[in-house]
Amino acid sequence: MRHGKKFNHLGRQTAHRKAMLANMACSLIEHKRINTTEAKAKALRKYVEPLLTKSKNDTTHNRRVVFSYLRDKYAVTELFKEISVKIADRPGGYVRIIKLGNRQGDNAPMAMVELVDYNELYNPKGSSTKKTTRRGRRKKTDDVATATETVETKKEEKSEE
Repeated sequence: MRHGKKFNHLGRQTAHRKAMLANMACSLIEHKRINTTEAKAKALRKYVEPLLTKSKNDTTHNRRVVFSYLRDKYAVTELFKEISVKIADRPGGYVRIIKLGNRQGDNAPMAMVELVDYNELYNPKGSSTKKTTRRGRRKKTDDVATATETVETKKEEKSEE
């Protein structure tokens, strides 16, 4: 019985599934974006995000752990040299899944899996900007000052036209 086991087996034996996910992860690291089915994309996200987190700390142990998953030394090298630099300040969520519709042959739902920091459309500056959360209220004097400044600049713009 499979009570409480939430891992998607993808209709494959364990060795086949591990080899397929390792190959897909290497392709994602090499090309930064791949197309696959939605189920495989979700399984790949669970497989690759812990590896990306490990790549942030470049130690021999972490390299060996990642190599045991990927089994491709070129992908490990690229992951630790190039990708880890880009994702260094991101606290998780390195992979984005975008649904593409259904495949023509068998109507399987398709998705595009991409590394978040490598998409220039969603991130036009090229580097991730840190989001800050405001933990308190601004002082009322600041609100009044900024409101009067914006009103004055709008009046100046209208008068120039």
